[in-house]
Amino acid sequence: MTQSEKGLYLIRELQQESMQYEKLSVPYPIAEQKQMLRALLNVRMPKPARSEFLEIQDNYLQEEIRQKGITNPSDLSPIQQGIYLWQGDITTLACDAIVNAANSQLLGCFCPCHSCIDNVIHTFAGVQLRLACAELMSRQGHEEETGNAKITPAFNLPCKYVLHTVGPIIMGKVKLKDKEQLASCYRSCLALADENNVKSIAFCCISTGEFHFPNKLAANIAIQTVKSYKAQTQSKIEVIFNVFKENDYNIYKKLLGAN
Repeated sequence: MTQSEKGLYLIRELQQESMQYEKLSVPYPIAEQKQMLRALLNVRMPKPARSEFLEIQDNYLQEEIRQKGITNPSDLSPIQQGIYLWQGDITTLACDAIVNAANSQLLGCFCPCHSCIDNVIHTFAGVQLRLACAELMSRQGHEEETGNAKITPAFNLPCKYVLHTVGPIIMGKVKLKDKEQLASCYRSCLALADENNVKSIAFCCISTGEFHFPNKLAANIAIQTVKSYKAQTQSKIEVIFNVFKENDYNIYKKLLGAN
């Protein structure tokens, strides 16, 4: 099977799972087929999949990530001892763990082709990630509290684990509680990473974007919390601050250069 044939197979399999989508026409351009596949993956509820589907999905997603280009932490230079700044797609980073800015259901973003990091991570990890998260939440019996974190395998991503944390949602002025909850996200992820022998972790810009935490304030909390945790625990974990937008890169570069 070629890559495009795998994509078409996955589209048709996902359409057959739901009467709502089975009669949708498949577009001809490859780029539009990829968008359709992503949309169908995004709206699929957490449930097991057939082994043949998983095998083809896994091969397809791993090739898509390979084509985007995989970055190893060994290729990066620290901006401070044990701390790195990297601008790029977090789903292509082959560190031990990446952090997902999740919602309280921990099931990923169901909005088709949404640009949030939760959507991107679930898309390229594959359908196994949503099912793993659903099983975690079923055992827990309630939604994830803000500031906490959970760990799952990364499935088709080049990293080993995904740490899912729920950041505060800002409505109006940032309160002290919001700052404390954001700091708790970083501490919870670091503690959970150390418990699981994670040697390198990449943090996204938690709570910025869709959750409206001011970027510069969020970056300052992230840096200070990480440095404080490492100093207090003597943790040797290597921390990568992953940014996607140029504005966030400039903020982190300035803050890390000044601290």
